[in-house]
Formats: sequence, C-alpha cells, structure tokens
Amino acid sequence: MKNQASVAVVYHSVTGTTAQLAEAALLGASGVEGIRAYPVQIEGRDIHEGRYRNSVALEAMGEADALIFGSPTFMGCVSGQFKAFADATSDIWFQRRWRGKLAAGITVGNNPSGDQLNTIQYLSILANQHGMLWVGIDLPGGFDPAGRNRMGAQSGLIAHAPGGELNPADTATASYLGARVAHLALRFTTVTMDLVDA
Repeated sequence: MKNQASVAVVYHSVTGTTAQLAEAALLGASGVEGIRAYPVQIEGRDIHEGRYRNSVALEAMGEADALIFGSPTFMGCVSGQFKAFADATSDIWFQRRWRGKLAAGITVGNNPSGDQLNTIQYLSILANQHGMLWVGIDLPGGFDPAGRNRMGAQSGLIAHAPGGELNPADTATASYLGARVAHLALRFTTVTMDLVDA
C-alpha cells in the first residue's frame, strides 16, 4: 500500500492575490502522488465578536499532516481576520493537537518590503507554538533558472503584487512550496509510520 498524506492550505485573502497564491500552492501539492490537498479559507463571516468560530474548518485543518498558512501583510503583520483565527487555535494549542504537523507560510504585499518578513516570522512563531515543524524554501534567491523565489526569502514565500498584480514567478514559487511541503509530508509520514511499527 502506497503511503499517503494530506496538505491543507489555510488562508485569508482580501484582494484575491493571497487566494491566487493559495491556489498555486494547492496545485503544487496536488501534483504529488499520494497527496490529498485542500483549501481552508478564513472568512470574515466566521468571526463573531472578534473571535474566529468555524469548528468545521478547524476540524479540516486538524486532519491534515501539513498546513500552509497564507495571509496578506497588513500594517506589518497578518490580517486581522487571520489573527482572529490564530487566536482561536488556543484550545488546539492547549491540547497539543497540531504537534508534529508540518507548516509553511505565504504572504503578499504591495511594496517590495512592506514588512512581509514579519508576517512570515509571525506564521512561523504560530506554528512553533503549536509544536509544528516549519518548512522554508530551499531555492536560493536570484539563482533559480526559472526565476522562482525572486524576492530571496528562505523562511517562506514573500510575494510582491504592485497594483494587485502578481508576478508569475511568485505564483510559480507558491506551487513549488506546495510541492515541497507535500513531498516532505509523505517522507515524514513514512518515518512516523516506521517509528510506530518499530
């Protein structure tokens, strides 16, 4: 029996650029044999009195072996909607239910800097608080023949979308990151299964 694993892309999008990157990451993950990839969109209607409340979405995240978090960068960090979701994972944190899962991050901004790195670092901290294992990008910026990781971020995907238009290289990087997370999820699941069977 072939090994299988699942990847959920958990994201909030306002202008549609984060959604496009999430779709590219999903395509990259889905292209890996043995992977089930699915989106979990964070929506404003799921936030009540400042708290994210969508038990179905949280359950879908819990079933995944890996989570790719995505948020636009607003005022130097994740969007308020994503932060409301992150705060709502405190019960999951308390029960350690995401411990051992893989995690990665995607963000986009209108400016070349725009403090997008802070957003990626926030996503990484969130993952580490949950006991997850962070997956960065292993493409050195400026050295990929296909032009991926053009912004040179190793911690996660940082995209630049002036005027709301994504660069195709950033979309290709999102697809690459999705495939990378998927391959590692399969390898990690295999190792975990071997340890359980030992």
